[in-house]
Amino acid sequence: MKKNILISIIAVGMLLAGCSQEDKKSVSETAAQVVDEAVKAKTEAVDMAKDAAAKAEAAAKAASEATAKAVEATKAEATQAVETVKAEVLYAKCAGCHGKDGKTLALGKSAVIAGQSKEDLLAKLKEYKAGTRDVSGMGTLMKGQVAAMSDADLDAVAAFVATLK
Repeated sequence: MKKNILISIIAVGMLLAGCSQEDKKSVSETAAQVVDEAVKAKTEAVDMAKDAAAKAEAAAKAASEATAKAVEATKAEATQAVETVKAEVLYAKCAGCHGKDGKTLALGKSAVIAGQSKEDLLAKLKEYKAGTRDVSGMGTLMKGQVAAMSDADLDAVAAFVATLK
């Protein structure tokens, strides 16, 4: 762009050297118009480039934010899936007596555990673990079943059983 302007100015200078006063004035005015138009075109091109860069930056930011949200959602779903599988694995030892659906009377003595609230189930499991609960003579058996479970494991089992209907 600078080269074109410089060449135009040189050409105007050469033309002016061999022209009359009136011709020189006309060429000068034309040259001034050409320079003004070139500067205006350059300014417009710079402004368009700035606008395009700003739009590209905004699009990149939006894409980055969307990607971050998708990653967080995927992490949350994966964590939930892992917790569900963990709870199902932990419940497997319970299913031997209570049934896969939690509707079997354990050894024909206990109540159906399906449909109970998570809070009630968790409280009962903690009582069995502490050895303070003994319903229908099942306290010792249940204490052995939950003794190795952490509080997080008990919470997971209680949450899983609460979903059984």
